[in-house]
Amino acid sequence: MNFLIDQDVYRATIEFLIGLGHNVVTAQSLGFNRASDRDILKKSIELDRILILVFLEKTVTSGIIFLRITPTTLSEAHSELRRLLVEHSEAELKVSYCTVESDRHRIRKLKLY
Repeated sequence: MNFLIDQDVYRATIEFLIGLGHNVVTAQSLGFNRASDRDILKKSIELDRILILVFLEKTVTSGIIFLRITPTTLSEAHSELRRLLVEHSEAELKVSYCTVESDRHRIRKLKLY
């Protein structure tokens, strides 16, 4: 597989992927050291590579809800967001990383600092 690796991914992970025989290009090697996630994502599309990002939990001080939403899935994603908000308390969401899609949501507890 062909990957584009964000600057926050550990070198050990990069070496692990290379050791498995994958083709790895780093954002740094492309001059994207300080690029936004959006710019790196655009580059991964341009290069036809799977993007690997790291979410740095150590910098989190509150809950996060990540919406995977497009104009064509807006209504369904809003319904799923509503379900998330009904099923989980504000206190629970403040210590969680949630991903909301048009047909499901996933929730993961964070270590907050």
